[in-house]
Amino acid sequence: MKKIIYNIDRVVGGEINAELFKKLEGTEIWEFRTLYNRNSYRLFAFWDSHNGTFVVATRGIVKKTRKTPCKEIAKAEAIMKEYFNDKG
Repeated sequence: MKKIIYNIDRVVGGEINAELFKKLEGTEIWEFRTLYNRNSYRLFAFWDSHNGTFVVATRGIVKKTRKTPCKEIAKAEAIMKEYFNDKG
């Protein structure tokens, strides 16, 4: 958990590094990436530009395959849609 927060802080501090944070192709979902003890952790998020530079984290997974599973991206997109629908 500390390593994930450390990497998020690096991105917030302005570090540009696709190994830490990148936009998933064809979506509005972004992925925070952390490698720790041979495990790949992914935290999915999106921007709410109506609140300045507000980032909403949707969910996290321990990645076990080379490619990010489509069902995990779909879940993050569903959470994003629900978030904006609830906001009105």
